[in-house]
Amino acid sequence: MRIEVAGENALILYVGTHGEQGVAHRVEQVTRLLKESMGDLLIDLVPSYASVLIIFDLFRCDHLKVRQAIRNIEPQLTNEASENGRIVTLPVYYAAEVGADLEDLARNAGLTTDEVIHLHQATDYRVYAIGFAPGFAYLGDVDERIAAPRLSTPRQRVPRGAVAIADRQTAVYPAVSPGGWNLIGRCPQRMFNPDLDPSMPVQVGDKVRFESITRDDYLSLGGSLDD
Repeated sequence: MRIEVAGENALILYVGTHGEQGVAHRVEQVTRLLKESMGDLLIDLVPSYASVLIIFDLFRCDHLKVRQAIRNIEPQLTNEASENGRIVTLPVYYAAEVGADLEDLARNAGLTTDEVIHLHQATDYRVYAIGFAPGFAYLGDVDERIAAPRLSTPRQRVPRGAVAIADRQTAVYPAVSPGGWNLIGRCPQRMFNPDLDPSMPVQVGDKVRFESITRDDYLSLGGSLDD
């Protein structure tokens, strides 16, 4: 593992490279073990694909203490899959009226829209990272048959709840924002709500399972058809 200074009260711990066997599990383990061992000495831990940003209380801790904490947990790390993560099921209304790129993606892949929908639901996706916007969870890995490059020209406005694919990642947009991912449906579940605790339904290390719902179900769950 490699440690780099990220500020006067922050370090980045690199546990491997994205795509390397077991790296996602080590990120999850590092995050959990540091949280357990350092407790309120930490301000935040920000896990990503192959690294963890460690932000600590400068008045109670320093870089040396954090480095020692990392050395202490290193013998406990393994490449074995962790069973700590939950499986979170998210409902999705898959349709062209809310998924502007669904038909083009299917056509380019040589599939029907029903086949795209089936393949998108057939995988349990690991939450690799949360970023870009609060609640935007990067999920992988999408079946290579429905992987699709980002749009050449991003949209200025993607609606909240849009379910999208970019390369071999998929995600649910937590809020209205610009975006260049391929839209295939929409989820009525709020991905970020600051009034709730926890504020997000998923966290790094969880797995997400998408489940197709009807238009009526989508609307009854609070979904919107507005763009």
